[in-house]
Amino acid sequence: MEGQMDLNRTKQTDRARRTAGKVLTYAMLIFWALVVLFPFYWMVLTSVKSYSAYNSEYIPKLYTLAPTLENYVEAFTAVSLGRYFANTILFTVVTTALMLAVTVLAAYAFARLEFRGKNLVFTLFLSLMMIPTELVVITNYVTITNLDLRNTYSGLILPSVTSVFYIYLLKENFEQVPDQLYYAAKVDGTRDLKYLWKVMIPICRPTIVTITILKAIECWNSYVWPRLVTDDEAYFLVSNGIQEIRENGFGRENIPAMMAAVVAISVPLIVLFLIFRKSIMAGVSRGGIKG
Repeated sequence: MEGQMDLNRTKQTDRARRTAGKVLTYAMLIFWALVVLFPFYWMVLTSVKSYSAYNSEYIPKLYTLAPTLENYVEAFTAVSLGRYFANTILFTVVTTALMLAVTVLAAYAFARLEFRGKNLVFTLFLSLMMIPTELVVITNYVTITNLDLRNTYSGLILPSVTSVFYIYLLKENFEQVPDQLYYAAKVDGTRDLKYLWKVMIPICRPTIVTITILKAIECWNSYVWPRLVTDDEAYFLVSNGIQEIRENGFGRENIPAMMAAVVAISVPLIVLFLIFRKSIMAGVSRGGIKG
């Protein structure tokens, strides 16, 4: 009887420890979520405050009783925010499409095709990841300038149509597809491009979707390169447009309107991530598993 009581007490103690651990874990997660989300909440809150209400607050308030959308109207009418959106959508779509084509073909070549020096070439290719980004930006800037491609969509797009990391990620994913499928397709007379299109791409779709979404986000947030190669407002992206708003628009004085412009720019990426978050997680985890 005493042994049974001791066993029950041990089980209760273990259960209490697990419960306390879960409570502590969720408390830490909730706290960290609040810390991460608070800047975005503050940005949205400021964007729906009127200019006079914002300036009259000696102590910032965490709420507003009179939200307004006038700041969003001003964000799209006082500056060329609509044009910046159009430029960014064009830049993102074209760059992502070209990058996807280059990445899929390069990854397939390294994963399935046999040619002399393949391993050496791929090793040298990976070594490019060790080069600091600043050096690549400098050489790309010199090249684009010498080709007279500044203030053009070609100058914006061409340096971003490849990624060593995405090629490596997709190559690892392609190599997980059994070799027997490839040999069987070759016996049936299937060409490599058809095998890539009919077999490899459908099987590795989660990783390809992940690469596509991550590249789209990267393009949307691009700042340094567009700032270097464009000084004509007609080619500004939203990231550069925000800087233009701050310098020559209403940003230095009308903070609520500035926040409204930032919210409008951020919403598409948030929606994109929420829609494809499961595909992104599945693609990243799949790309990191061998066998």
